[in-house]
Amino acid sequence: MIQRIESSARMSKIVTHNGVAYLCGQVGAGDTVAEQTKYCLSRVEALLAKVGSSPDRILQAIIWLSDMNDFDEINGVRDA
Repeated sequence: MIQRIESSARMSKIVTHNGVAYLCGQVGAGDTVAEQTKYCLSRVEALLAKVGSSPDRILQAIIWLSDMNDFDEINGVRDA
């Protein structure tokens, strides 16, 4: 069964199918890379909570960077 959560005419923020949750992309908010990363992670955590899951169950995460020099800062926020 497919379950769509927070849907609009074009998309859903989260979809579950056969026990797997699929989230839409998240865009950072804030002035720094750390702030943007924290914002995205908080959105992901909130969406996962809506389906009874959590970040420790993530199978794959794709992060698009505009500058590879931000890689360590993003990972530092994720690790915290």
